[in-house]
Amino acid sequence: MARFIFVTGGVMSSLGKGIAASCIGALLRSRGCSIKMKKLDPYINVDPGTMSPYKHGEVFVMDDGCEADLDFGHYERFTDIVCTAADSITTGRIYEKVIRQERKGAYLGSDIQVIPHITNEIKEFILHDSDTADFTICEIGGTVGDIESFPYLESLRQLLLDLGKERIICVHLTYLPFIKMAGELKTKPTQHSVKQLQSIGIQPDILLCRSEIPINNEIKEKLAMFCSVKKENVITALDSDNIYLIPNQYHKEGLDHRICQHFKMNLDDEAGFNEVLQGQWGLLEHLISSLTEAVTIAVIGKYTKMKDAYISLTQAMMHGGFANNVRVNIRWINAEDSFPEIERQLMDVTGIIVPGGFSARGTEGKIHTIKHARENGIPFFGICLGMQLAVIEACRNVAGVSNATSREFSDDGEMVIDFMERWAEEQGSTIVRKKSENKGGTMRLGSYECIITEDSLAHRIYGSTQIKERHRHRYEVSLERYEELFKAAGIVFSGLSKDGKLAEIMERRDHVFFIGTQAHPEFKSKPFSPHPLFSAFIRAASVKGMN
Repeated sequence: MARFIFVTGGVMSSLGKGIAASCIGALLRSRGCSIKMKKLDPYINVDPGTMSPYKHGEVFVMDDGCEADLDFGHYERFTDIVCTAADSITTGRIYEKVIRQERKGAYLGSDIQVIPHITNEIKEFILHDSDTADFTICEIGGTVGDIESFPYLESLRQLLLDLGKERIICVHLTYLPFIKMAGELKTKPTQHSVKQLQSIGIQPDILLCRSEIPINNEIKEKLAMFCSVKKENVITALDSDNIYLIPNQYHKEGLDHRICQHFKMNLDDEAGFNEVLQGQWGLLEHLISSLTEAVTIAVIGKYTKMKDAYISLTQAMMHGGFANNVRVNIRWINAEDSFPEIERQLMDVTGIIVPGGFSARGTEGKIHTIKHARENGIPFFGICLGMQLAVIEACRNVAGVSNATSREFSDDGEMVIDFMERWAEEQGSTIVRKKSENKGGTMRLGSYECIITEDSLAHRIYGSTQIKERHRHRYEVSLERYEELFKAAGIVFSGLSKDGKLAEIMERRDHVFFIGTQAHPEFKSKPFSPHPLFSAFIRAASVKGMN
């Protein structure tokens, strides 16, 4: 029998519903349960693929090519499951489907309304494939009270009637502000948030209360009384310095125990479960608290003021640190700073990453940084655009072709990086996409195979000649046209697509550690299985730091 856990948010945004849902999933997985993770996003965009990272953070890409909210990265990292396009929905997609059906006459002349047509589609999404897992954990995006979230909350209200409380539990993540001058936590915002839910017809079963300080019994009793929640179901969610400490924290607060009680699950072997949990999340907690050595890694990009734009990257670096027993300190460098300022900030770093991105803005600063890494023997790791810029830098500064560039930046020069015409042809198009045409979903998206050359740095890192990585890009290295130029630039393409036509991995053999990948390996890194590229890069940076 499928069971559902709904995670809603109140008081304000950015409280961490995605982390909360992920931690619940992690705890249930540790108990041996199978889970599905679903996200219901209220924005009207069809997907986040065309959103600015400053507006929405990074776009997470799944194996099947779905561009999804960054919370899916948390879901996969915490629970070690693989999510699909069937797990992500937006208001835009819901309305798009309903309007398409209406145009086909599927509703037999009915006037189309939010209730029941929109809510029916939402319920269908929630219920789809739910019988394939013990639990379906659904995060409802936005904050209670937002007009955009109402259809999703109404769908939850209807499901409570359709399925019954014995199959659904509602976890409400809220916030208790601490007023320093008064020296107390305030419960009123949470009370108002719960009342808004109750006015819709939803009674939360568990309050997950974000707070700077521990919540005492008096506060819990007050919240229990005013919010009609059992006192033991008022759970403290303390701020944490590291998100990977949270699953154990929630367990100690009894969150997973309360969920299991709600569903009348067998809790006889709690001692055995605790042993499993401590052998996993407890050991990770011990590792994090015992890290004494550190490396400083420079990340140069356009979105450095919005850390969520690179959240999978920062997590993957942290995982690489776990694999090498070091703490990773990140120095964020704005690619639009002057060259002298960039060099000043690079003085004491032991590793440099140039991540993915789009458009010409900031690219010259990134190219200058790559040159600095190459000339000074600093371990370098280029991701997607970072790899392409490493190719351009070598063509310009090693091979002497000063006008080497990408068609993404200019229509003049030697296009060592060009539009993926071959890829476009495979998709049924023989023309280059024009700026006036749709931008969403026009890239090479999802998991693709890569064949690695033996006796290469990539081969030593992966330990295999055949891998799969996730992609999100629109331009490619012009392999055949500039083959001799690349050789003159000292570039080795050690990873190619299965047909040998697309460059997947480049490296330099005249450098201590210099590698780039067209893929986004950060999307596949997890705390208990760090991605080999990040593990190797952090190891090289650690060695550089000791020299």
